[in-house]
Amino acid sequence: MTPLRRTLLLIAVALAGLAGWSSLVVIDATEFGVFTRFGRVVRVATAPGLWLKWPAPFERVVRVDRRLLTFMPAPAEYLSEDRKNLVVHSLVTWRTTDPVRYLATVAGRRVAQERLTDVVLAAVGNVIGSHPSSAVVSVDGRTSRVADVMRRILSEARPRILADYGIDLVDVRLRQLTLPEQNRANVFGRMQAERGKMAMKYRSEGEREFKKLVAAADRQKTRILAEAYREAERLKAEGDAQAMQVYADAFGRGPQFYKFTRTLNAYEKMLDGNTTIFLPADAEIFRILDGRPAGAGRR
Repeated sequence: MTPLRRTLLLIAVALAGLAGWSSLVVIDATEFGVFTRFGRVVRVATAPGLWLKWPAPFERVVRVDRRLLTFMPAPAEYLSEDRKNLVVHSLVTWRTTDPVRYLATVAGRRVAQERLTDVVLAAVGNVIGSHPSSAVVSVDGRTSRVADVMRRILSEARPRILADYGIDLVDVRLRQLTLPEQNRANVFGRMQAERGKMAMKYRSEGEREFKKLVAAADRQKTRILAEAYREAERLKAEGDAQAMQVYADAFGRGPQFYKFTRTLNAYEKMLDGNTTIFLPADAEIFRILDGRPAGAGRR
């Protein structure tokens, strides 16, 4: 074989190898592979692996991301059913399910998110506008219905997005709800006034409960004191009765001694060191001291 033929053969082999290599395409698990020929879609690679494009010079592969993607639309202000302004910050989760329709309508992620923003924010406005503000903002301790509102937004926007753009709207979340800047001062003032009314109500209820407890304690105190006084009087009466019995027994056993001690006790209470008393000669005390019988005169 002449050198010229050898060279031509090597060139042909190289071209054939290059053509064969350029005919193979690797599709990743995170993407779709859309094969087009002269701008027309001929097939879609939905499974990852090695794919062949033929004829190689006339086919090209467009890769479409099939992963879950998220983005946050710009905050938007809405009017609730009860005429309350709310600024909604949302979070959208989506993925491509029909790559052919996706390429035909939006062709890229930036445009897709712009279309999704339009549809989702319109759905948010429709749902928020058909609910009172209390459905998404709990102001009086009741449970809000944010989960129901988000489900309605998703069910309203999802079919249209899938049909128009080949995109599956996986989830829509209301991640934050705020008030317009110009309304915050008034709303906060009203909230403070409501909290003040609640605080006054709780204080008045506490004072009323305190007075009830104090009154109950006073009644119990009065009852206990009355019972104690009654018991003390009873014990005192029993003690006096026992004392009288003791006195009677003592008087019966020794009348003269009993009379003598009672007389001494009487004088002890009546007299002190600065008292002078004049008694007649026939006073009972002299008779007792002398041991004379009753009725005997003093000599």
